[in-house]
Amino acid sequence: QLSPEEQKLRTILGLIREQYVDEIDIDSLMEKSIPDMLASLDPHSAYIPKSELTMTNNELESSFGGVGVSFQVINDTVTVVEVVSEGPAEKVGMLAGDQILTANGKNLTGQGITSEDVFSTLRGKEGTKVRLKVKRRSSRKPLEFEVTRGEIPSKSVDVTYMTGKDTGYIRVSKFARNTYNEFLEALADLRFRGAKKFVVDLRGNSGGFMDQAIYMANEFLPAGRMIVYTKGRRPENETMAISDGNGQFRNSEIVVLTNEFSASASEIFAGAIQDNDRGLVIGRRTFGKGLVQSTRQLPYNGLLKVTIAKYYIPSGRLIQAIDYSHRNPDGTVARIPDSLTTVWHTKAGREVRDGGGITPDIKVEYPEGNRLVYNIVRDNWSFDFANRYAARHDSVAAPEDFVITDTIFNEFKAFIDPARFKYDRTCELILEQLEKASKTEGYLNDQVQAQLDTLKVMLKHDLNHDLDLNRATISEYLASEILQRYYYDRGAIIEALKHDAELDSAATVLNSPERYKGILRGK
Repeated sequence: QLSPEEQKLRTILGLIREQYVDEIDIDSLMEKSIPDMLASLDPHSAYIPKSELTMTNNELESSFGGVGVSFQVINDTVTVVEVVSEGPAEKVGMLAGDQILTANGKNLTGQGITSEDVFSTLRGKEGTKVRLKVKRRSSRKPLEFEVTRGEIPSKSVDVTYMTGKDTGYIRVSKFARNTYNEFLEALADLRFRGAKKFVVDLRGNSGGFMDQAIYMANEFLPAGRMIVYTKGRRPENETMAISDGNGQFRNSEIVVLTNEFSASASEIFAGAIQDNDRGLVIGRRTFGKGLVQSTRQLPYNGLLKVTIAKYYIPSGRLIQAIDYSHRNPDGTVARIPDSLTTVWHTKAGREVRDGGGITPDIKVEYPEGNRLVYNIVRDNWSFDFANRYAARHDSVAAPEDFVITDTIFNEFKAFIDPARFKYDRTCELILEQLEKASKTEGYLNDQVQAQLDTLKVMLKHDLNHDLDLNRATISEYLASEILQRYYYDRGAIIEALKHDAELDSAATVLNSPERYKGILRGK
């Protein structure tokens, strides 16, 4: 029997269909209304229409059919950022930096082009062909490639790397269907190479399948330890995961790296390690997503993703940062303030708090951003230079050994066109405002004007000087971009790890057994 609210909705739809002044597509109306209705619950409950199902499912599958490129829409143009190693696009000669103009005759340039448009065109059934027209900087005329779509592996473990003689590093970018198997293979490979301690990098990992995080945590826990449990309104949504003691790395020291983009399944793994005093969490506080979603197939090929439970990590705490059931009068929500969080305790009695994510055992703050470097990256100077460099050099040193030499850096300086380089005129704007304010308030005499003119000269940008002054930071970005052209994501990640403060902190504490154990004992 329908509730009064359900009867009301049915009546409204019937009246619209029968009496609205213009003919209305009720199906289209419902497609537009359902997302708004779900948005009032929480941002994780969502309706996925048929048109988006394939792309949504591909995100967490182990593979999909495609051409094998990563791209960004830059200035209304689809620009290839990376070509998958040994993928279909690489086999026909496509390169990072290529701009895709058309695909099977469909225009992929201009305002309004979206990532979804590109995905729907490039991805498809394995064995089918797609003809791409491509603009390349080194070629006067557009190039044409016929690419046969193939199986594109969707890896969760981006890189495994020995950071010391006995420390292995594993970066996990998502929790997909095959993540645990990839993770276990990575652990075994690193142990074969001499690793006895492990750094698991979950920074930027927004989550995925909960069971994969449970299996991963089980590898490090003794028998009988809580990993996670869930509570919902219905009995079938109350679950509990306990370690079975069969993990192969129960005695290995472990550090988990997190940041504000580590969420959901990442927080389950990190929470199981922290609350069981099994290892240390280093970095920045996690996102704070303590909600569990389930998907339901709907009639006519839609999919409903709805929050069905909350999850609790071993200490008993809920790390959900926002309580969507209590909204402000205007409908907005806010993070739970730290003053309203509750103290819980780990297995060894260390204090931890609920609400607002997982606070690391060792916090590492990032340095303040450099505006010059930001402009270099934002306007693709380093990206474009790496494309030109790769076109002129067949190979470079291995990621572990590659450095930006004086020659490379000077080539980059010459590559930047001062007339096109966009500075943030922060100092100049402040001086202009100061000059106007001093004039308005009657302080702009000859002496003050002379001082302001002197400052204008002293603070005027000198691009050559600024590039030299920031060479170290700029070189990190340049090296990463160049290495990606030859060694793909693995090369870029290894370069980034050379300058990684959080990884340095992890290595330091792992090489200091007394400090490592002392933190776990609450000292």
